[in-house]
Amino acid sequence: MSANLIQALAAALESRAALLQQLHAEETDAYRLFHGSVEGQPGLTVDRYGELLLIQTFHNPLPPAQLAALENFYAQAWPDLIQIYNDRSAAHSRIGNHLPPEQLAQAVAPRTVRELGVNYRIQGRHDGQDPWLFLDLRAGRRRVMQEAPGKSLLNLFAYTCGVGIAAANAGARHVVNVDFAASSLAVGKENARLNDLPIRPRFIQSDVFAALRQLSGLGQAKLVRGKRMPPFPPLEPHTFDIVFLDPPRYAKSAFGVVDLINDYPALFKPALLCTAPGGTLICCNNVAEAPRAAWLDQLERSARKVGRPIRDVEWIAPEADFPSHDDQPPLKIALLRV
Repeated sequence: MSANLIQALAAALESRAALLQQLHAEETDAYRLFHGSVEGQPGLTVDRYGELLLIQTFHNPLPPAQLAALENFYAQAWPDLIQIYNDRSAAHSRIGNHLPPEQLAQAVAPRTVRELGVNYRIQGRHDGQDPWLFLDLRAGRRRVMQEAPGKSLLNLFAYTCGVGIAAANAGARHVVNVDFAASSLAVGKENARLNDLPIRPRFIQSDVFAALRQLSGLGQAKLVRGKRMPPFPPLEPHTFDIVFLDPPRYAKSAFGVVDLINDYPALFKPALLCTAPGGTLICCNNVAEAPRAAWLDQLERSARKVGRPIRDVEWIAPEADFPSHDDQPPLKIALLRV
């Protein structure tokens, strides 16, 4: 089994030769080296984040012999990288494996990675689960950087604000990042400090439903069915040239329910109303079971209902370090001209 795994790792590395040459020339040192669901080992991913090599398992932990073989393969291919193994095969994707003190110190040390000339903070392990920079969204950040110069951008479910920082670095005139988690926004602020940005992005800690309803002019009720809503920052109605919408699969709050399979329009409608006429709304859906065509039909019907029909659609596919069997990757990114 170890021999088969090494063959798969070697084939994956060979298939990325041209891409890695391009990315290095673009000042990028963060990318996926092995995408196991397509390249022969479902549940295993290997990512480079600057000087870190992050090995993660999601279905089952790697047997010791396989892990040792994998670590030896990359030690020969990338001898300068620090290897960190996160076994996330337990419930809720929590990291389950312990690391020796020396390795743990390396894993939690703050580091800087580069993507398309932009600096981002990263740690191999932190208080959350996911890496602070989602690599499959590089194509979306690249496209935002092309669109951003001179424009305003609203980044929703901003997480660590990678899209907003990329837009600001590319010359956006105004950037607003909205996320509920103060810890994620703290990393976003650190990302801003790591770059010599021409503007100061804004960071708003808020439930996205509460922020969207206010920004779109729909208003946010303080009482719902006689129940007082949690506090939320007051915001004036405002439209943006670009709105980037990247919600989680499912989340529930006092203000609304995020459900990418059954009710994407609950978020799409207010996000569309926050997009200036003639502007651009970029929507993400990372649920593999949501077919691309059906999801787009849902968006088009929702847009027509509010009198803001979609004029043009551009699909943004993840780059070549995230291959797919059928050209239908789980992460769908639709750039909509509205």
